Amino acid sequence: MKVGIIGGTGGMGKGFALRWSQNFDVIIGSRDAARASESAVEYTNLAKEAFGEIKGTISGNDNVSVAKESDVLILSIPYENIDSVCSGILSEVKDSCVVVSPIVPMTKTDVGFECVSIKENKPFSYKLVLSHMKNKSKLVSAFHVISEKKLINPTLELDYDIFVCGDDNESVQVVNSLIDEIKGLRSLYLGPIELSYLAEMCTPLLLNAMIRNKIKNPGIKII
Repeated sequence: MKVGIIGGTGGMGKGFALRWSQNFDVIIGSRDAARASESAVEYTNLAKEAFGEIKGTISGNDNVSVAKESDVLILSIPYENIDSVCSGILSEVKDSCVVVSPIVPMTKTDVGFECVSIKENKPFSYKLVLSHMKNKSKLVSAFHVISEKKLINPTLELDYDIFVCGDDNESVQVVNSLIDEIKGLRSLYLGPIELSYLAEMCTPLLLNAMIRNKIKNPGIKII
């Protein structure tokens, strides 16, 4: 299975690439193919240092090429870039490709982190992504509340629950398998894609709790 990561040169993309390369072929996407390739070489070396030999590979290419090649496509991009990025790539994905959105509609204000979908009456992330999907049933929402700083340390075991929303059971199971690949993560299905807003709102909540209570890189665990 080929896992493409749009925005793969960022922190979340790096963490996913390092961990998933143990068993999957990961393709780093960027607007600049050369930058993506350079990051792929760096990540490959880091993965081998952490795990020894890896069964998968890490390569890099431009966003459109990554979208065409991927069996699963992770959209590791900011909320404000959804339309500009997705309009150019989601029309290129294979019909069978599962698209995963961890995108959060969030902004920093004087009072703290807030959800722009509520504060400014803007669409939630999943709605914007859906507007660019050929097969809307292949969109799965996940990974909103994972700590980027902990994710990029490939030898650090995590202990989080990951909320998952999606309409197509097969697509949800594909994402669950990726969650299971990262030791210490547990997938929790919330329901159809229309409930994704619940997961998206968790991120500003978590960040405000972290800052005001001096908690280092927290996650969410249902017990």
